[in-house]
Amino acid sequence: MPLSALPYRLIRPVLFALDAERAHALAIAALARMPRRSPPVPGALATEVAGIRFPNPLGMAAGFDKNAEVADPLLGLGFGFVEVGSITPLPQAGNPRPRLFRLPRERAIINRMGFNNDGAAAALARLAGRGRQGGIVGVNIGANKDSADWIADYAHMARVMAPHAAYLAVNVSSPNTPGLRALQDASALGALLDAVLAARGADGPPVFLKVAPDLLPADIDAIARIAIGRRLGALIVSNTTITRPPPLGSRHAGESGGLSGAPLRALALERLRDFRRATGGALPLIGVGGIATAEDAWERIRAGASLVQLYSAMVYGGPGTARAVLSGLHRLMWREGFRTIAEAVGSE
Repeated sequence: MPLSALPYRLIRPVLFALDAERAHALAIAALARMPRRSPPVPGALATEVAGIRFPNPLGMAAGFDKNAEVADPLLGLGFGFVEVGSITPLPQAGNPRPRLFRLPRERAIINRMGFNNDGAAAALARLAGRGRQGGIVGVNIGANKDSADWIADYAHMARVMAPHAAYLAVNVSSPNTPGLRALQDASALGALLDAVLAARGADGPPVFLKVAPDLLPADIDAIARIAIGRRLGALIVSNTTITRPPPLGSRHAGESGGLSGAPLRALALERLRDFRRATGGALPLIGVGGIATAEDAWERIRAGASLVQLYSAMVYGGPGTARAVLSGLHRLMWREGFRTIAEAVGSE
């Protein structure tokens, strides 16, 4: 029996015995060899955000498929959309290894990858090669660490990726490129988004902005005002955190980098509620960070998220995670008397 045909509970100890980054590479390779499945079709969980009809509200977050290698296999697992990247104009090695760490006790991950990716040309070839596969694939864009002009990098990425992206996600919230989060400051953010929107073109896909959870109230208000003023498609709340919510007892808890998974859940939920208040519901929100179950996803939707994303949960739960979350979401929606996901958004 091939390894890919075994239940994940039997495979996981083998993967967890390996270095986390090597195990991830094996997972990507296994997904690439999966029999092709059709992407999900709109059903009871379908919803519309930024003019895009999503077959369900659950997406794979950026970081899992950095190089747009397995978007279609991920859609075949049931995800309503997949966000590939972050992708930079030129190939980038990222930070020195080791740079990806599991915290099994907390069902968490710490990463300091540093935008490692094959670059725009390689990703473009793969995205263009999808042809008419269908399914919603967003592209998360970044800047090269050593670039002399980060804003120009983002504008270039928006220009070249726009024809192949259902949406563009501007990532200024990774903690692993020194200085990048400063682009969330009001003056820098306005100039960046103006450049991206101009480069995308009037007929281009919607632009989403991914923000950090480690923001002050004044930052939240300023970002909300700028995002609404630029008519962005959505805010993605949130990226990994540089804080370390206690208790963290796993061996790698002291590693530097961005923390994701279960310990991020409360902070990401709090930040989502903050942005819901700051935007007054005038801008769609995408909830991400610590979502592992249908209950987690439903709580985020009730708090104001029109869509949700996960990543770390699949490391611990395996390829059946998406279908399990969606099945539970369907039960919760009907049990609580909502006919659509959109009706439930912000209903807490």
